[in-house]
Amino acid sequence: MLTTQQRKQPGIRRRKKTTKKQTSVRNKNQKTKYSEKDTAKPISTTASAKPTLKNYSAKPTLKSYSAGPKSKNYSAEPTSKKFNYKDAGVDVEAGDSLVDWLVSSGSQSRQPHQEKIVDGIGGFASLFRVDFSKYKKPCLVTCTDGVGTKVKLASYFKDYSGVGQDLVAMCVNDLICTGGEPLLFLDYYATGKLDQEAAREFLDSVRRACHESHCALVGGETAEMPGVYQGNDFDCAGFAVGVVDEEKSLGAHRVQTGDVLIGVASSGFHSNGYSLIRKVFAKDLKKFQKQLLEPTALYVKLSQSLRQEVDIHAFAHITGGGIENIPRVLPETLQWNRKDWEWPEMFQLVQKRTGMTHLEMLTTLNCGIGLVCVLPASEAKAAKRIIAEHGFKYFEIGDIAAKASQDAEQPKNNQDKTNMKKSPRGRGA
Repeated sequence: MLTTQQRKQPGIRRRKKTTKKQTSVRNKNQKTKYSEKDTAKPISTTASAKPTLKNYSAKPTLKSYSAGPKSKNYSAEPTSKKFNYKDAGVDVEAGDSLVDWLVSSGSQSRQPHQEKIVDGIGGFASLFRVDFSKYKKPCLVTCTDGVGTKVKLASYFKDYSGVGQDLVAMCVNDLICTGGEPLLFLDYYATGKLDQEAAREFLDSVRRACHESHCALVGGETAEMPGVYQGNDFDCAGFAVGVVDEEKSLGAHRVQTGDVLIGVASSGFHSNGYSLIRKVFAKDLKKFQKQLLEPTALYVKLSQSLRQEVDIHAFAHITGGGIENIPRVLPETLQWNRKDWEWPEMFQLVQKRTGMTHLEMLTTLNCGIGLVCVLPASEAKAAKRIIAEHGFKYFEIGDIAAKASQDAEQPKNNQDKTNMKKSPRGRGA
């Protein structure tokens, strides 16, 4: 070990042990000797002694790393096979087979915007050719959504024939509220173990709904995740892209005092509130299977007809939160004077079994209305005719008025006026 005094002297450092005594030069007049035990000795200041210099001109002997250590051969087959990816629960070949089926079965019919699809299902990403020449200020419209816990009923009944339409509808029905036209759609399907029959039934439903909505199915993802999903459990998500001319977009900036609201009938519960609905009908699910699995209505074609013939100011898609979705398309200075409508039998049954109040029902479920049209009163007659021609029932549900000032007398019946806080985004259930 070095003494405290030696540590303070420049040039003193540790060396590797050697079999011979070595010297190290600090300067011409100083020499430091090291013993075999690597213990420093007092420095000799003898001027006559010449230091022994290490020859740095000679090339050092380098250890050769070219050969490298003997590496393990990973290409060799293991002596005893234990398990592989398929044994772990992921069947890659089954996934490939599903994609092959989707491509081959889809080639039998021409899908919407076929001429714009440069590269579709099967690649890393899809290529979609766009032509915005007819738009002054084209804006892409994007939206995403899921089906919520309605998937639990689909897996329980092993009926996936309508849930694909639910997925598409939840996206494109949002998209048309901007006044946009759907262009393309992608889906995500995840399950614990890929069931070919179930997946094909689901994807066929997605594809049919895309055709109905004039929307190209250009790609998607199928994920097999053992351990995350149990039994027949699965989940799905959808992604839609459309386009709208900014100058023709719909929304709060168009809504005016005196506008009327016309509700378009829903097909049932659609895809919201199923955490509640499954509990309400837990004891008699089989009895109400048809009503519970009824697919969400698609409103794309109806919205196109209405915009072509009527001066539509806004659309509101009634999803989770029920009528709370309506203030999302109203300016801050205006409010909706609500007029009640008759609810379908299934919604009345839910209220009877739960004991929920009228307002609780309206702000939880769609209560028979899936889409609300906001338009001038002078256009109402034409709008009703078009809605009926598309096979939907309609309801007159009120009008738009200016908000009363804070110091003005408020109505005693709060249900006469609906002035709810806008929901910042969609909600699942």
